[in-house]
This record gives sequence, C-alpha cells and structure tokens, in this order.
Amino acid sequence: MSTEIHPTAIIDCSATIGDGVRIGPYCIIGKHVEIGDGCWLQHHVTVEGPTQIGPDNRFFAYGSIGQQTQDLKYQGEPTYLKIGKGNTFREFVTVNRATAPGSATTIGDHGNFLAYTHIAHDCEVGDYVIFSNNATLGGHVKVGDHAIIGGLTAVHQFCRIGEHAMTGGCCKIVQDIPPFFLADGNPARVRAINQVGLQRRGFPEETVRALKTAFRKLYRENLNVSVALAALEDIDDPKGAVRILAEFVATTDRGIH
Repeated sequence: MSTEIHPTAIIDCSATIGDGVRIGPYCIIGKHVEIGDGCWLQHHVTVEGPTQIGPDNRFFAYGSIGQQTQDLKYQGEPTYLKIGKGNTFREFVTVNRATAPGSATTIGDHGNFLAYTHIAHDCEVGDYVIFSNNATLGGHVKVGDHAIIGGLTAVHQFCRIGEHAMTGGCCKIVQDIPPFFLADGNPARVRAINQVGLQRRGFPEETVRALKTAFRKLYRENLNVSVALAALEDIDDPKGAVRILAEFVATTDRGIH
C-alpha cells in the first residue's frame, strides 16, 4: 500500500513515515516523529516529537499530539510520547509528552479517545480503554486495561484507575479507583462492581460473585483497609481477580474512593 501525503501537509525532514500512511490536508508533522504503517491523519492534525506512533492509528481533525508538557518544571530536555497500535483519537484530542529528561508518556493498544480528551504528561494508559468526550487526565495518572472514563470526568494527578474499572460522567477523581469497580459522583465514590462490563468481557460468574464479596468487605462492612485486605485473602477466586484487586488497594498512595 502506498503512502499518501496531501500537498498542503508540512513534514519535517527528520520525521519517519511508514508504509500505507495517509496524511490529509494541513497536517503538521514535527521533528523526530515516527508514524507507523497504516496510520491515518484526517486533516489539521499536529504531531510534535520526539513521538513514536505504532501502526494503524487513526487521528481525526484538529488533534494535537506530542506537544511539550504543560508542567512548569519543564526546562526543554528531550522527553517522549509513545503510542501503541490500533488507537482512535477523535477531534481535538490533546496528548502531551513527559516532563523529566528521558521519560515518556505512554498509551497502549486499541484505545478509543473521544473528542476533547486530554492526556497530560507522564501518564500511562493501558490497552482497550475508552475515554468519553472531555475526559481529562492530570499528570502521572495510570489507567489500566479495559478501563472506561466517563464524559467530562477529571482525574487528579498521580491517581490510578484500575483495569476494567468505569467512571460515570462528570466525575471528580482525587483518589484511586480500584479495578473492576464502578465509581460515580463529584467527588467520586465507588458504588458497585462493574458487573455489566465484566460480563460483556466474559468474566465467569464465580469471579463476579467473588468480586461482589470483596466489594462488601471494602465498602459495606465498616472495616479498616488492613482488616478488609486480610478478609480478601479468604475469598475463593480461582481466576485471581480478587488478588489483583487486593494488590492494587495495598499499593495505593492516595487512598481509594
């Protein structure tokens, strides 16, 4: 497949463009950008570097990818953005490079980032995530695989969103959201397990039951965290989801919602 570059696009001589890439009108590709095979940039997309983009990513109009961090500590050192494969970035999405010299903002594979999503410096975003319109991450946020961030949700810097977790719309996230759970509100509170999401992804019923028991131990029995974690060790869960949950809670720095 041949590469197609619109004559109005501006591409720096240091950029690397893969096979089968389509770059539309008025796109700007800056210094030290690598665009993998099969990517598609609609029009008016800006990509600055150093940025590495894997194959088969789609960038809709007016996205701004790989701009320098907005962190005021940044002094111009080389920092990076690394994007995996098969992601979709809708209109006006912004993704910033990291702050510390040699560090990287990272995005995994097959994510869907809807319009006006913002991913700040030093974030680590997993695979198969969905960010609804205007979802916003502060710096150093970590988002696990298959997580869903609701529209107009804002996540405070250094927070973590666990794998298979989901937040409602307009949430204010200032602490960690454990994996497999659903959070809603402003400020957010964990309300239940993400049962529908887990069932859609093929989690067996015994795992769903085990996570419901874990939810009660953490949120409904008025146990402190250390006692609740000890209680999680007694829950029968051959698939290991409760162990993943317990490890996440045990390693929180900001506490859990």
